[in-house]
Amino acid sequence: MGNIHIVLYEPEIPQNAGNIMRTCAGTNSILHLIRPLGFSLNDKSLKRSAVNYGSNTDFRVYDDWEDFTSQNSGEFYFFTRYGIKTPHHLDLANPEKDYYFIIGKESTGIDHKILRENWERCIRLPMNDKIRSLNISNVAAIVIYEALRQQDYRDLIDHEPETLKGKDFLFREE
Repeated sequence: MGNIHIVLYEPEIPQNAGNIMRTCAGTNSILHLIRPLGFSLNDKSLKRSAVNYGSNTDFRVYDDWEDFTSQNSGEFYFFTRYGIKTPHHLDLANPEKDYYFIIGKESTGIDHKILRENWERCIRLPMNDKIRSLNISNVAAIVIYEALRQQDYRDLIDHEPETLKGKDFLFREE
């Protein structure tokens, strides 16, 4: 079985990384962090944003882009405001494949040299001309759920699980 991977290229803000950790934990996605990081992995704001789900997140840390690419293979897609395609152009339906969604650092995005080398795999989320880009945690959530939608949500639960409140919770007497 393949996996959905979120790759944060030199992330700077711990709250964004923590929020993405929580999304990855809830969707069985794998998170990759490429140094330098703008925070410590034991930063309390990272933990607060991940709402203690960090321990449920499969995440890996790399020294740099070369270290990451030497250890991973699959379909790489680069999310950037300079993208030439939109997510609806992507075929992410094969659950046997590994899909890597690379998202750049908050201040400057992904290194332009990397983007130029991968121009055909640069993806833009459509938006108006009032802003440059969306928050990286929103981008991660959008692309994870697009891939999951195309894969019929794999083994995710589509109702409130019994281990929490149960799917009939709203109809129980209070």
